[in-house]
Amino acid sequence: MADEKIVIGEETKYPLNGILTIPNKTNVLFPAVVLVQGSGPSNMDEKIGNSSPFKDLADGLSEKGIAVIRYDKRTFVYGKEMRNDTEISVKEETIEDAILAADFLRKDSRIDSNKIFIVGHSLGGMLAPRIDAEGGNFTGIIIMGGSPRKLEEILMDQNNDVLNSLNKLLKVIAKKQIAVLSSRFDNIYNLSDEEAKSIVVLGKHVRAYYLKEMGKHPSINYLKVLNKPVLIMQGEKDFHVSVEKDFNGYKKLLGDTPNVTFKLYPNLNHAFMPSVYGEIRKFKKEYKVAQHVDKQVINDIFDWIHST
Repeated sequence: MADEKIVIGEETKYPLNGILTIPNKTNVLFPAVVLVQGSGPSNMDEKIGNSSPFKDLADGLSEKGIAVIRYDKRTFVYGKEMRNDTEISVKEETIEDAILAADFLRKDSRIDSNKIFIVGHSLGGMLAPRIDAEGGNFTGIIIMGGSPRKLEEILMDQNNDVLNSLNKLLKVIAKKQIAVLSSRFDNIYNLSDEEAKSIVVLGKHVRAYYLKEMGKHPSINYLKVLNKPVLIMQGEKDFHVSVEKDFNGYKKLLGDTPNVTFKLYPNLNHAFMPSVYGEIRKFKKEYKVAQHVDKQVINDIFDWIHST
């Protein structure tokens, strides 16, 4: 395989460095995937701690004959410039660039334009159906560690998981902080867009508008009307999203839809690597352990793409 340096959105305000990994074969059109990262600033390898899941996926799939495109996330490169933009939503943060990446692949004569897929991880998985609907026009959608729920619901669950692991004194302090966060989230959909743009609800920069805009475009609305193939994957030891509420939530909402395939992996975490600590409170320690995406995950993605 070969790693080719590319630029996504070269003619836009936010050009992004990326890599197109091409298999070592000739005289054949390659199926291809666009990799879309999870929440927060992230480089093209989706590096977290000492692991790089997107590099693993790119290398593993390319070795099997699938081209892979990955690129730095817009907030990773232009975070300082975007920080004070009150109108930032997932559209500017993620969706636009994923569509540009799909367009980039369609212009490459080595790629089979009828076999272009999206692989969205975490937040990227939550957004993948919307990216497809808003211009990605993919052959199929792969959701890794995603959720059919609103982002603020997941964040509250994560906070409550941490709360439950604390001692009594810290629990009292944290409970008050979480109650404040909950009250902010509860009011998001009562705000006008202009009000939402003026209120920071998370950290120093995440505004109510970011969550409101995303919440008004739930992924399940897109999934329910899709006829194209969908693969939903999750690690059983994922402590960022829940097997019960998210993986099984997809199953409950989509029922026995024939175009949707579900895969749950024993002992794998949110990065689809072997679980180490299995606690959200120890997530930094978990990702400090250098690991790789489980081979079975890569094999399953390959097999699913070739079966569509």
